[in-house]
Amino acid sequence: MENVHLAVEEEDLYSGYNDYNPTFDSEELENDVGFQQAVRTSHGRRPPMTAKIPGTAIGARPLATSFGVSTTTRNSYQDNYERFDGAARPMTAVRAAGYTSSMTRGSTFDPLGQSRGPAAPLEAKNEDTPEEKIKILEKKVNELIEESCMAQSTGALQLALEKAKEAGRKERTLVRHREKSGNGDHINLDLTYSVLLNLANQYANNEMFPEALNSYQVIVRNKMFSNAGRLKVNMANIYVRQKSYPKAIKFYRMALDQISNAHKEMRIKIMQNIGVVFVRMGQYSDAITSFEHIMSESPNVKTGFNLILCYYAIGDRERMKKAFQKLISVPLGVDDEDKYIPSSDESDSELVIEAIKNDKLHQMERDLKVLAEKYIMTAAKLIAPAIETSFATGFDWCVDMVKSSQYVELANDLEINKAISYLRQKDFNQAVETLKTFEKKDSRVKSAAATNLSFLYFLEKDYEQADRYADLAMTADRYNPAALINKGNTVFIKQDHEKAAEFYKEALRNDSSCTEALYNLGLTYKRLNRLEEALDCFLKLHAILRNSAQVMYQLTTLYELLEDPQQAIEWLIQVLSVTHTDPRALAKLGELYDGEGDKSQALQYYYESFRYFPSNMDVIEWLGAYYIETHFCEKAIQYFERATLIQPAQVKWQLMVASCYRRSGNYQKALETYKDIHRRFPENVECLRFLVRLCTDMGLKDVQEYATKLKKAEKMKEIREQRVKAGREGSARSRREGREGSAGESVVTIATEVPLWLEYVCVSVCVSICVLCADAGHGNTKGERLSAKMRSLPGSNEPYEANSPKEIDASYVDPLGPQTERPKTGAKKRVEGDDFADEELGDDLLPE
Repeated sequence: MENVHLAVEEEDLYSGYNDYNPTFDSEELENDVGFQQAVRTSHGRRPPMTAKIPGTAIGARPLATSFGVSTTTRNSYQDNYERFDGAARPMTAVRAAGYTSSMTRGSTFDPLGQSRGPAAPLEAKNEDTPEEKIKILEKKVNELIEESCMAQSTGALQLALEKAKEAGRKERTLVRHREKSGNGDHINLDLTYSVLLNLANQYANNEMFPEALNSYQVIVRNKMFSNAGRLKVNMANIYVRQKSYPKAIKFYRMALDQISNAHKEMRIKIMQNIGVVFVRMGQYSDAITSFEHIMSESPNVKTGFNLILCYYAIGDRERMKKAFQKLISVPLGVDDEDKYIPSSDESDSELVIEAIKNDKLHQMERDLKVLAEKYIMTAAKLIAPAIETSFATGFDWCVDMVKSSQYVELANDLEINKAISYLRQKDFNQAVETLKTFEKKDSRVKSAAATNLSFLYFLEKDYEQADRYADLAMTADRYNPAALINKGNTVFIKQDHEKAAEFYKEALRNDSSCTEALYNLGLTYKRLNRLEEALDCFLKLHAILRNSAQVMYQLTTLYELLEDPQQAIEWLIQVLSVTHTDPRALAKLGELYDGEGDKSQALQYYYESFRYFPSNMDVIEWLGAYYIETHFCEKAIQYFERATLIQPAQVKWQLMVASCYRRSGNYQKALETYKDIHRRFPENVECLRFLVRLCTDMGLKDVQEYATKLKKAEKMKEIREQRVKAGREGSARSRREGREGSAGESVVTIATEVPLWLEYVCVSVCVSICVLCADAGHGNTKGERLSAKMRSLPGSNEPYEANSPKEIDASYVDPLGPQTERPKTGAKKRVEGDDFADEELGDDLLPE
């Protein structure tokens, strides 16, 4: 019944796979009686052919039939079975591995013979033999060479040299061991060569040139080393680094003589080195000979560029043109980019193209093409002013040559460089006209030209034209970050800071590495008083531009606005680590320390600022006031005398000098100073008061004269004050009467005055906020600080030492104040003209 299959309506597709012949069923062998009987008895086997009767091949044993075994044979099997205690005696000399008929009597299955115990150990190598010692030493030397090379690849040059030296010592030990063992004729020359060459290379990498040359000489002079003459190229390179150019040329030529013509590429490289050395020696004619030979045998862009430089050095116009034509006709061996475009809809070809589109071979092709374009552009910019009477004509010739070559796309770039050349010659009109010719060109060139035009108009403060060309650049290429930055700058000038921030953000989305957009975005957030976001922008920018002083100074001002002076001080110290001698940064740091109450540190930085820039009036004022406060009036005199030289028309500095003399007890010098001030400023009341007091106390006869002049001066001062007061009251009365007369006129007046006020605020805010390090804080104006300083002078009814240090300190106002300018670090500004729109100066407007 097991073999009976019932018919079903639907046939099972997967039926029958588990059906097999029961003959091959090994799982049921335990229940098969016939098989078990054959296993226990030697059923089915034949006894060995042993002859019972001599002289016959077959004994008198009965033959088995096809249906079984005779009774006699069966009884003999039974006797054997009982004699061996149930284990059947083997009937043949051949037995299956690990299998016996006695398995059912308690024996285990052990085909690998593991029950017999572990195998005997292998015979240990005898490392004391000379051959084994030689092999071990050779292995150690090879390992040291590899370690030396790996250390060099990671930049550990000193470690690489130590490993190379150790390999040399081991190799010499190996040679001596070979000689002792009688194997001196079997020296491994390849190992010796490797050790010496690696040691020479490591000496050269560590700039130990004499040792490197000695190691190379050992190899070159050994006739047993084949092709050792090529190492003279390495020796010549060392001589070049030592600036021993005649020796370098000698060894290059010796290497060239020992290299056959079959190695054409190496010979070309050696000749190129010879030409470069001749250029360094100033022997341009010899260099031209080498370069011309290379261009005739195997032309390449680097040699063609060097040939142009040599012709330019000797001033040969015609040969410069010929060399430029050779340069643009050098075959690059780069396949067309069309092969990376799938030509059919086959998925396999698309996968292949996608795989090879960015592989290393394609990257090498792109790098070679970029290098060739760089050489051609540089050569054209170099020879254009020299090959013709004017640089414009020279540029036109270069453009025509490039258009007829394989570098057609470079013609537009040369035209843009022509406009840049006009800018360098201060011919802005010609530059603008040249750039305007690109308005009808393709989108990429049009966008670049429009971006530069927008920048130029921005510098000229023609913001309408700047905005127009910024829009044109964006229309031609919406993903041009430079165009977006220029557009944001024009919007910023219109005080629409939110919209300007959006343009900067879009520029960053198109190019996340655009530092100009990130910088301008930080300034915009600062203008909007979103200080945390501005801080985030400048911190990101600092991660990109680690040594930018202007970025670090912006972080200083932001932390100062966030009322974190300690962080501001730390960032300003980093600024000074980049620009050590910036006087304004030093003065700012002194101001911060002064605000924290650390007068000693403030004095140090203010003094350093004065030492580098002794004309900063705020620094001079602070130093003078500091020494007066600390009762060192003699030291304060030199600073106020410096202020007198800078501002001779300001009487307050001369009064401070006289006051310092008076405070220090030098009354005679103070009297002479006051008299000198009176001669220059005869109507100054303060000077006359002090003259009267000094003359009175010193018993001089000039007291009455100065007292009369003082009364006249005070009366004139009162009259002037009354006139000014009367004039103010009259103007206020007239304005009041005008407002009472007509309400309509007041509305008109307000309507006309508001735009003027707004216009003034717009301009002032742009100027103050767009400078790199301008502050948006509030505080006393410069006039208030000066008036405060004037109030610190003693009055007419005070004794000579009435001004105590406490009074001086109370009247003293911080000379810098909250409105401080950025340090003049020499870096580019970003706002207001060239302060803010300098994006295209990187590649298009001012190329390297």
